[in-house]
Amino acid sequence: MIDRGFAEEFARDWIESWNSHDLDRILSHYSDQFEMSSPVIVQIAGEPSGTLKGKDAVGRYWAKALALVPDLRFELISLLVGVDSLTLYYKGARGRLAAEVFHFGPDHKVTKAYAHYAL
Repeated sequence: MIDRGFAEEFARDWIESWNSHDLDRILSHYSDQFEMSSPVIVQIAGEPSGTLKGKDAVGRYWAKALALVPDLRFELISLLVGVDSLTLYYKGARGRLAAEVFHFGPDHKVTKAYAHYAL
């Protein structure tokens, strides 16, 4: 189970990591076998499935995304807690609403994440 303290600390640090544009700090939240699904992966990484596997592949995708949006800034709206998962609801690039679901392994590193964006 994810407790309130871990959930709040993860959300705070995740948002701060993205706002710092520090890719190593961002990637520190994830396991090496991390899997990411997002409709933006199709656009930026050119992966038609919308899913990338492995921290290295996701890191290359995020490096491109950070270069394309140098003023990227996230603002947390709400944090939702599940059993071994969290959902962050936030304002993303250019104020677009987003929700990201994170599934955690026993080491509290993210093993899978699913990003969703307002149309």
